[in-house]
Amino acid sequence: MQIKKIICFFLFVLLFPLLSLAQVGGESVFGILYLTPSAHMNALGGYQVGLYDKDPSLALFNPAMADSSVHQYATLGVSSYIADINFGYAAFAWHQKDLGTFFGGLNHLGYGNMIMADQDGVINGRFSASETVMFLGYSKRLSPRFSAGVTFKPVSSSIETYNSWGIAVDAGIHFKDRNGHFQAGLLLRNVGRQLSSYSDSPTEFLSPDLMVGATLKLAHAPFRFSVTAKDLLTGSLDFEIPDNEYGITVSQSESVNAGIGDLLLRHLVFGVEFVPSRSFYVGAGLNPRRRQELKVDSKVSTVGYSWGFGFRIYKFRFGYSSARYHLASSSNHFSITTNISDF
Repeated sequence: MQIKKIICFFLFVLLFPLLSLAQVGGESVFGILYLTPSAHMNALGGYQVGLYDKDPSLALFNPAMADSSVHQYATLGVSSYIADINFGYAAFAWHQKDLGTFFGGLNHLGYGNMIMADQDGVINGRFSASETVMFLGYSKRLSPRFSAGVTFKPVSSSIETYNSWGIAVDAGIHFKDRNGHFQAGLLLRNVGRQLSSYSDSPTEFLSPDLMVGATLKLAHAPFRFSVTAKDLLTGSLDFEIPDNEYGITVSQSESVNAGIGDLLLRHLVFGVEFVPSRSFYVGAGLNPRRRQELKVDSKVSTVGYSWGFGFRIYKFRFGYSSARYHLASSSNHFSITTNISDF
């Protein structure tokens, strides 16, 4: 049985990208919606739809992850993103027998202070920008193997005196086998639109993303492998910013100097963990698209790689992860999770 699971896992890795489509990049509003709050998930490349743990922050990513095991669990997290950008989140889950699991959370992204200047370069002061998203979710176990969930995400954005509002919806399905060694998930993320724009310009639709992922825990070894295929809705990762008032068009093609294998890898995110017990893990991940698009040709280094660890002390679970986005910047994530019923 274990051999069959391993074969199915690797067939998924090798064959699913051949069927995949992709979303167009670089054309979305509300950047906070495309971040991953969980420190655990960020350690594994940032996107793992099949990853399951007693952590409400995972339900903020895939609502189907919430079940009775996270009843009365609360989690807090902060991240030093890039430059002076920071974000933090809080989440809480509650399970009601025969009804399902309800969860909520808040994620806030601060872009820091910026210089305000006119068209002549005269500095008139400073201003700030931020985005906030609220998570209101529900999950229900459909059978002993399947669960499904949905999340409603009102989102707001503020830049100086300008404001914008929007709404997004996530819908997910999760499967796990009898012993929990093999798990898989499907997630449709960020379906929605702006409700009001920053000025008199037309409102925009969000850029939704379809993801499919799987996680395999070896039965007789403390290792767990994860893979997720993402950007599966349209035909290319190419993007183009059309002509603006300055007459400039910016285009980026994913197919330049890239073979078919490279293109397929850019739709996948890989993770591996060493899990000797339920109270400790060490993990690492690779995001090939991030590595290819943000690398510097003269020195690639560890761009696109991530790593992290988690452990339990007393009634608290701590997590840390670091993701390398560019030679000049890494993102660090910290989290703490506890069950308030233990106190």
